[in-house]
Amino acid sequence: MRCGGQVPPRRNLADGGGGGRRLCPRLRAWIPAPLAGPLRLRPRIPPIVRICHLAKYYPPARGGIESHVQTLARLQAAGGDRVQVIALDHRRGGPPGLRWETDAGVEVARVHPRLRLSHAQWSPELLAWMRGGLAADIVHLHLPNPSMQVVWLRTRPAAKLIVTYHSDIIRQRLLRLPLLPLERATLAHAAAILASSPNYIRRSPLLRRFAGQVTVLPLGTDLEPYLHPSPAALEWSRRLRAEHGEPLWLCVGRLVYYKGLETAIAALARCPGKLMIVGVGPLEPRLRRQARRLGVESRLIWAGQVEAERLAGAYAAATAFWFPSNARSEGFGLVQIEAMASRCPLINTGIPGSGVNWVSPHEESGITVPAKNPAALAAAALRLWQDAGLRARLGEGGRQRALAEFNQEAMAQRVMQCYRQALAGAAS
Repeated sequence: MRCGGQVPPRRNLADGGGGGRRLCPRLRAWIPAPLAGPLRLRPRIPPIVRICHLAKYYPPARGGIESHVQTLARLQAAGGDRVQVIALDHRRGGPPGLRWETDAGVEVARVHPRLRLSHAQWSPELLAWMRGGLAADIVHLHLPNPSMQVVWLRTRPAAKLIVTYHSDIIRQRLLRLPLLPLERATLAHAAAILASSPNYIRRSPLLRRFAGQVTVLPLGTDLEPYLHPSPAALEWSRRLRAEHGEPLWLCVGRLVYYKGLETAIAALARCPGKLMIVGVGPLEPRLRRQARRLGVESRLIWAGQVEAERLAGAYAAATAFWFPSNARSEGFGLVQIEAMASRCPLINTGIPGSGVNWVSPHEESGITVPAKNPAALAAAALRLWQDAGLRARLGEGGRQRALAEFNQEAMAQRVMQCYRQALAGAAS
């Protein structure tokens, strides 16, 4: 099933009713006219939709998928729907089972598994809750996520299944083959499969197999902190420029293999200025050793995790944003949108089959260079440093693209249209 089109305004029932099998007879009253076919019923107030997201982790866990799930869930809750997120707890310790909390109107259950074995984590309490406690019209599963896939396949709730396919499993080759039947079985039951870019659909063997069910859904984020930085963010930007001078390059992301930070550090050895790295991760010791070996240790700023206002200030201060990812594990690159909204020109990489250079196209909002090529990254950085007009043009192009394609409201409307089409199928 393909989703799309304009989403009509929604109003919610005051009594909070609707959902499950009882919801179906009422759906025809609020399906958009193009979907309703010849049946013309008098418009009625639509019921609240009950949504359950199955995520791997949830903030404060860091990552693009985690941020996306939170953004979408909060928007849906603010729109009046009942929204739950079930996610594995990224922190160790604590008793097994589900621990509930509330995040901006979203009901969040963090699951402490009883068994952790590499990417497989198991919780019988979660399985029992899915069988007896889940009350949803839509289950929205975010992949890759083997643990939640197993739970969904074991329970098969009556809710319609929507899948957002963020990435293939790339690096874990031994894991990929045994998980392939699991992924095929999951996608075969999906009412809709959402992929973040057309690039990923073309190169993913699994998505090509289910091409008739796949729709492009560009991820979106809250652009406001980057479009209009707060006074605190602007003050931090001024302090960064005063302390570190120009050019000031910026990388943001977890310090993991596919972010390509080895390439960024090697490129720094070939160009002037300082490089600020925002993020933490297991590769930090190795990256620090590389910086010492190349003689650029004094020109690196290890910022770690920073609060939101300081991140916005860092984008505003940067001469350009470096995004040197090197594998299709990087399917989209949500932080690119933050940089674009900040008018910060990008240098990203051309990864075959990834959506990275679709988010920020070459010569439109930044410059695309080959992955794992420090010389090309340094040359692009020098070009931007030496051409203020190019920086301004790419920065403005990025802002306009972010506003047009990647704002969170448009993303939420597109997702709700998919939900409505799925529920319309259930009601017909």
